[in-house]
Amino acid sequence: MLCWCQRNMYKVVVVEDEKLVRQGIILETNWNEADCVVVGEAGNGEEGYEVICKYNPDFVITDIKMPRMTGLEMIERVEQKELHPFVIFLTAYDDFAYAQQAIKVQAADYLLKPFEDGQLEDTIKKILTRNQKKSEEVQNNQMPELQLKKGEKSKYIMDAMEYIDSHYASTDISVKNVAESLGISEGHLGHLFRKETDFTLMTYVTNCRIRAAMNLLKDYKHKVYEIAELVGYRDITYFSNTFKKYVGVSPSEYQDRYRN
Repeated sequence: MLCWCQRNMYKVVVVEDEKLVRQGIILETNWNEADCVVVGEAGNGEEGYEVICKYNPDFVITDIKMPRMTGLEMIERVEQKELHPFVIFLTAYDDFAYAQQAIKVQAADYLLKPFEDGQLEDTIKKILTRNQKKSEEVQNNQMPELQLKKGEKSKYIMDAMEYIDSHYASTDISVKNVAESLGISEGHLGHLFRKETDFTLMTYVTNCRIRAAMNLLKDYKHKVYEIAELVGYRDITYFSNTFKKYVGVSPSEYQDRYRN
């Protein structure tokens, strides 16, 4: 395992059930070139979920088809924990259906195995460049809108969104308690939300929280840690990381734009 004590390095977790492939990714990738360092690894989705929660990495590089839990399921669970790493999915299956599923869980990119030398490093740099451009484009309290699917939404989804709009600041909001408020099962709500909106319920929660944080930061009446608490985050580090990944700049950098 590589040391991750270097400053200004992006943290990476690699999740791959084929040990030789996983070791190849870790040992043969030029992480320094990509300003990254591997902080954790796992051989299946369940272990990967635990490692990601432990290290809160900037990047997760994961296979899609794995035992115990797929990469897609793992990342969906990670989203519910309010962690938002850039995700690069790997698969040996040249099947667009997998790519579609990866896109739905907001994958940063998608690579087919075996990929060529330097391709992973280039992909990471492309993601970072794209994020930097987003940072430069964020002005006047703007953030990309979640694009809802066209067509009418069911009463359950409209009620769920209304509930979230009123309760996003609660630190314990989850798919479970939203579902309980509607009197339906957690699984049914999660399926409906994804089907009718093309993103997860917790992604919608995060979007509400970040937009609220942007408004609070703009008026400059609160400190960053106070705003984190006001919009539902117990951990300021999670808040800051999530804010930067959605908006492109850190909360303090965003706030400084409105300093008198």
